[in-house]
Amino acid sequence: MSKPIKVALVGAGAFGIKHLDAMALIDGVEVVSLVSRAEDNPEAVAARYGIAHVAYELAETLALKEVDAVLLCTPTQLHAAQAMACLRAGKHVMVEIPMADNLADAEALVELQKKTGLVAMCGHTRRFNPSHQWVHHKITGGGFNIQQMDVQTYFFRRTNINALGQPRCWTDHLLWHHAAHTVDLFVYQSGGEIVAANALQGPIHPELGIAMDLSIQLKASTGAICTLSLSFNNEGPLGTFFRYIGDTGTYIARYDDLFDGKDQPIDVTKVDVSMNGIELQDREFFAAIREGREPNGSVAQVLPCYRTLHRLEQQLAKGL
Repeated sequence: MSKPIKVALVGAGAFGIKHLDAMALIDGVEVVSLVSRAEDNPEAVAARYGIAHVAYELAETLALKEVDAVLLCTPTQLHAAQAMACLRAGKHVMVEIPMADNLADAEALVELQKKTGLVAMCGHTRRFNPSHQWVHHKITGGGFNIQQMDVQTYFFRRTNINALGQPRCWTDHLLWHHAAHTVDLFVYQSGGEIVAANALQGPIHPELGIAMDLSIQLKASTGAICTLSLSFNNEGPLGTFFRYIGDTGTYIARYDDLFDGKDQPIDVTKVDVSMNGIELQDREFFAAIREGREPNGSVAQVLPCYRTLHRLEQQLAKGL
């Protein structure tokens, strides 16, 4: 085997831990540096995963010549600037979703990636979940065409608490984070461009300063439509549930699991080498580095999603 890819992970929060667990299953990958706030106790995380170097600042780790690639699992508002810092330092980078919280930064990141030629990927995990992969293979094989996607993204987030039940130092966002998953997946699965997009939002939370409920309608150039409902006010069940309605069947995806329209399970265990979407996403990133190619989910490939989010944000700002 060729020499291992030496990786730095930035952000020892809930999703950072998911990526550390995933990378432990991938041959030829070595996590050599962990960057996180002192409050996250990165020393304890590093000891648990056998990571030799710990830093509180990204710049310290980017100065390490041995680091080949960086995984960013930091607050949304830092994503674009940190991803561009990694590219300028000559490091391949995968940034967790979203790659930016505004279109200008997303476009700047894509432009910088083109100039450097390095691998830059965004964590649009739905492209890799075995459930959605199974549907994608069905579509590309000519056995299924989407007529409608009906998607529910429901959480209970009235305070800044993360997936580990710990206080967050930043505020999550329904449009620029959670809607990004579905908008990109709709483009990817329909095979078309979004030609119409509409949104309505509920009341703004008095402390968090964000809309806690959001409704989005999309139409693709293929004629397929998508209806997306999002909420931080929902007390259960929690998660994101996708219903694919097509010309030859109906499929319901619940993360890595898939069911037909009669709620009978569909075996997706043979779709890929793992049932873990995060692991599969990470495998694609490292494979693209080794093979010198553009990854599925590159920042350039997902840019149309961010253009649509920008359109929706402008529409919401006008109160239309």
